[in-house]
Amino acid sequence: MSPYTKLLTSLSLMLGTTITISSNHWLMAWTGLEINTLAVIPMIAKSHHPRAIEATIKYFLVQATASALLLFSSAANAWSSGQWDITQMTHTTPCLLMTTAIAMKLGLVPFHFWFPEVLQGTSLTTALLLSTLTKLPPLTLLLLTSHSLNPTLLTTMAISSTALGGWMGLNQTQTRKILAFSSISHLGWMAAIILYYPKLTLLTFYLYTMMTTTVFLTLNTTKATNLQTMMIMWTKTPMLSTTLMLTLLSLAGLPPLTGFLPKWLILQELTNQELTPTAAIIAMLSLLGLFFYLRLAYYSTITLPPNSTTHMKQWHTNNPTSTIIASLTSSSILLLPLSPMILASI
Repeated sequence: MSPYTKLLTSLSLMLGTTITISSNHWLMAWTGLEINTLAVIPMIAKSHHPRAIEATIKYFLVQATASALLLFSSAANAWSSGQWDITQMTHTTPCLLMTTAIAMKLGLVPFHFWFPEVLQGTSLTTALLLSTLTKLPPLTLLLLTSHSLNPTLLTTMAISSTALGGWMGLNQTQTRKILAFSSISHLGWMAAIILYYPKLTLLTFYLYTMMTTTVFLTLNTTKATNLQTMMIMWTKTPMLSTTLMLTLLSLAGLPPLTGFLPKWLILQELTNQELTPTAAIIAMLSLLGLFFYLRLAYYSTITLPPNSTTHMKQWHTNNPTSTIIASLTSSSILLLPLSPMILASI
């Protein structure tokens, strides 16, 4: 991809995201989502590999269907209420259609099938964008309409996403697919709390984005695309493998790491809302995710390859993203003691 194309697609992605998260009108929000989709398509297809082309077509078809459904739901709401304002979704049917459309864009169960396949067919950098930045506009729309959403539908989607994200990640060997199911599982946690504490959903998304960015950048530095290549990471970059292990455990939600904070707050809020069964179910289902995070940590740090290497261990890397990885890793591991300050800010 030429630098000019890369610049154009990056600016379009930022423009589409900004338009959607700052708009009050459904048509402007829909326009921003369309710009986002058109900006991401060249990024997925840039390698010209058959898997990349297949992933591009899947992504386009799913996003086009979701956008059409979103436009139809907003038009149906405007027809019945005379309002194009995003926060004025007053009728039941448009609300259900809009929830379905946003669930398709986010990759919530049962509209998750496209997400692992698209991530597997693209590069680690594009997979990072698909897992983090492109999730922000649909999540913002879900936040703006959270007061009119169906609690039963959203709770069912949340529990199903947490269950399937953990269950399907167990037998995967490709790191991108594992992180895709990790994303689905985390989206389940966000969907569970969005009706009762929308700001906590945003905090969870920010922390998830930070931890996932750290993992993706580390894997991109070591070129680890499956579990077999993760096994030789320790012989090449021991320090990076150690910090990756801690970041993965943080992503799993183990105390005293940063990832424990959003899970702890979500369980506390669900219990306060007298939704103890929901809290207990998603807490138990998070153990499935913990298993495959532990497996990734085991492969990256504890497992050594059978053959000895002839080169020196690389304790320092000259990669230009190493400073960013170091900063993100520190934040992904050490923010839990600052939780009172974080809670005060939201």
